[in-house]
Amino acid sequence: MTDVREVMISGESGLLSVGLPQERPVYEPSRHRLSWPNGAVGYAFSAEEPNRLRGPQFDTAWVDEIAGWNGNEEAWDMLQFGLRLGDNPRLVATTTPQPKPLIKRLLEDDSCKVTRGGTTANAANLAPGFEAALRAQYGHSEMARQELDGELIDTVEGALFQLSVIDQYRLTHAPDLDEILISVDPAVTGHSASDACGIIALGRAGDRAFVLADATLQGAQPSVWARRVADLAEAYEADAILAESNQGGELVRQVLAQAGTGRAVQLVHARLSKKVRAGPVAQLYEAGRVHHVGHFRELEDEMRSFTGAGSNSPNRLDALVHGITHLLLRPAAPRISRV
Repeated sequence: MTDVREVMISGESGLLSVGLPQERPVYEPSRHRLSWPNGAVGYAFSAEEPNRLRGPQFDTAWVDEIAGWNGNEEAWDMLQFGLRLGDNPRLVATTTPQPKPLIKRLLEDDSCKVTRGGTTANAANLAPGFEAALRAQYGHSEMARQELDGELIDTVEGALFQLSVIDQYRLTHAPDLDEILISVDPAVTGHSASDACGIIALGRAGDRAFVLADATLQGAQPSVWARRVADLAEAYEADAILAESNQGGELVRQVLAQAGTGRAVQLVHARLSKKVRAGPVAQLYEAGRVHHVGHFRELEDEMRSFTGAGSNSPNRLDALVHGITHLLLRPAAPRISRV
């Protein structure tokens, strides 16, 4: 009830602060009642006391931060039974989106109209530098996308990668690297309906891998994405380029050579399914042996939605999996000892 009073009623954007002065209500704390000059009356309730909603009836309701309610289903349900006055009783719910059952239930309800807004839209009403400071700290992590962008970040059932795990081991800077690799999942055609050409820069330090950049291109001709690969290899002083050869074969090597990479090009042929290839890499993430240096939103969206089912082609993820497999999971070169 304290939150209702301090935020929804008395706060800077509360009911006592909005609207023309002559139209604002009077609040009676002892009765938890608001009275407007036009005769309208409102009552304040706390979601922590759902049984107080048994009996009263309304034609309009405003509920705030429903994702944070304890026992939110019960309070919500009791309120629905009281919305029975007038010709068109309505309710507005304002909340940070969280993957709670009630939020999912509302988003799937055709009678519920959804309006989304991020912190950027409200920046003029916030302290200068507030958003920039939080963005610098949280980037596009799961927390930032939920709290700053107003996105519902839900766990995809059966997904091999979790955004929370990526966030846990995320870094802002990479250490000195022993090896740098540009991993490519080539696209053999270059039109709007073509698969993207996955281009990921990765590094290795000891037994850990670091994702450095995502330079993936959509709908680009081979000569264009090969030039992008060459530029990325130059920028990161890569030791080599790794490319999947399932589509294009030796042509992939030729296209990259024509782009003037000056680096060794190694081809890898994918014989196993995408899910089987990605499984060991997902285990490396869980073990804290893979770090994203910065935020790669499109790549991470592919990762957190990948279950191995369906016919979608996660090109960024394919390039990532090939690269990390090469850096951390390739068989050690045999050693011959002379006695």
